[in-house]
Amino acid sequence: MTTTPQTAEQRWARFREGRDAALAETHGWLTLTSFQWLGSEAAEVGSVPGLWSAAGGTARLTARPEHGLTDLTTGQLVDGTITAALEDEASLLWVAHGGSDGRRVVVELARRAGRYAVRTRDAEAPTLTRFAGVPVFDYRPDLVVQGRFEPYDEPREERIRTAHPEVPGTERIVGAVVFSLPGDGREYRLEASLEDAGSLVITFNDSTNGKSTAAWRKVTARRPRPDGTVILDFNRAINYPSAFTPYGTCPMPVSGNAIDAPIEAGEKDPTI
Repeated sequence: MTTTPQTAEQRWARFREGRDAALAETHGWLTLTSFQWLGSEAAEVGSVPGLWSAAGGTARLTARPEHGLTDLTTGQLVDGTITAALEDEASLLWVAHGGSDGRRVVVELARRAGRYAVRTRDAEAPTLTRFAGVPVFDYRPDLVVQGRFEPYDEPREERIRTAHPEVPGTERIVGAVVFSLPGDGREYRLEASLEDAGSLVITFNDSTNGKSTAAWRKVTARRPRPDGTVILDFNRAINYPSAFTPYGTCPMPVSGNAIDAPIEAGEKDPTI
């Protein structure tokens, strides 16, 4: 039995199906409903039960069984004080409450810029229950372009802004991808960071931002070939979580990562 090879557009369609399915997870990015910093004194945090605080690099939660908070690390109701310590930029789905199973709302503990915060993830958030897929441009074969990767002798770190004005960020840049767009003639140079599997991640601006697309997007390229060539498929440009929710702390592009042309491929602004 023989099978017909998939076309590039069919592979893209499968990618879109997987992307939408991942966003629709029960406590995924579309379920964020709040973001609050923790203070040094034990206090209530929004509508979340219990008393919360952070000091000395450790977060603390004090609650009684009647608060209905389940410690997701043990599966037991919180009765007394529990603690957690995270590295910077780390997150932990720590406790849950509400709903028929006691797990409708998951409380995520996060450490950003040396401070602890909690974010709530509500499985009944409207951003999830009304989600019918991310709007996207039609497939553009001309926006699958070949470039070359120019690695730096040593990675460098650049301070960046993030979607949250109180959360500074740092991007570890490993090199730049140089490419041209069809019919444009200009050469673009975008700096890239590295994923664990060796893929390159590029966070970028283009002239569609704020019109048909979110304020910035990212595209991932597979590990460069031995000769340094890489393929940038802008049909797979995706939004950061901050395009869907105001409670993200997503990284903005490094300075200079802008394309002075419309990239009408990939994901559109989901709020338009």
